[in-house]
Amino acid sequence: MKAPMTDIATLLAQDIVREHTATFAPCTAQPVPESMETAPVYRAALQACSALGFIAADAQCLARAWQARFERTRSADTSHWPDAPQDFGLQAQPHPQAFAPCPQALGLYAVLPDANWVGRMARAGVPTVQLRFKSEDAAAIAREVRAAVQAVQGTNALLFINDHWQEALAAGAYGVHLGQEDLDALAPEALVMLRASGVRLGVSTHGYAEMLRADAVGPSYIAIGAVFPTTLKRMATAPQGLARLAAYARLMQAYPLVAIGGIAAEHFAQVRATGVGSIAVVRALVNAADPEAAAAQLLQAMG
Repeated sequence: MKAPMTDIATLLAQDIVREHTATFAPCTAQPVPESMETAPVYRAALQACSALGFIAADAQCLARAWQARFERTRSADTSHWPDAPQDFGLQAQPHPQAFAPCPQALGLYAVLPDANWVGRMARAGVPTVQLRFKSEDAAAIAREVRAAVQAVQGTNALLFINDHWQEALAAGAYGVHLGQEDLDALAPEALVMLRASGVRLGVSTHGYAEMLRADAVGPSYIAIGAVFPTTLKRMATAPQGLARLAAYARLMQAYPLVAIGGIAAEHFAQVRATGVGSIAVVRALVNAADPEAAAAQLLQAMG
């Protein structure tokens, strides 16, 4: 007698959880999203990924990928975590509407509060720097962005401006970095203008669903985090951890990848082993007693 469809899905889900619990532990189970899908592989993956701690949007992405792989290979293969770009619906490479490219390995990436810090770390040999200047004063923002662009002149540092993309374009910055909410809020014509300007674009992501949204615009690099707990900003999602970071890196390997969030010098070897080409730090530099010495140590740890 043939097993009912729901029983098949339950058995497959149990197999997936059994195969991957050790990898993704500790797991805080999430509610299983409602779905009208009846395909057993999809339903199994949705249940299993929720049990493994993936939020609803990410569990749905994984379930679709598991189902797509099943349709492509005719194998549910519960032991192999999905990591084929075509199963997630990623854009074919080269991306048809890609932003200007940046180095595949951006190396040590310093996220800094003002132009003075940008200049210090650029002169200390940090290859990639970001100005994350917080202010409600439009004139102050424009001044700080111009000062940061000037601060990296005569160095080899690549400068990205966080959020303030119009000021970055006006000042001639190398690149812009946008959070997911800023990217979603960007008008289509503004995105076209950004791409046409030749500026590089980095995008923050916090899981599968956001990586897929980032892929749709063809950014120059993708930032993934927070890898570890961080107090610098309130995060809507739990820390990703090294196992998820490695899974994300396998899927998104066509892009330069930047790991960010709570990463200290002692984590560098493990983070680098996941396959990312860059590690972003904040406190490890700005809170250091000797920031230049700290930069030298972290540059050595990058290898």
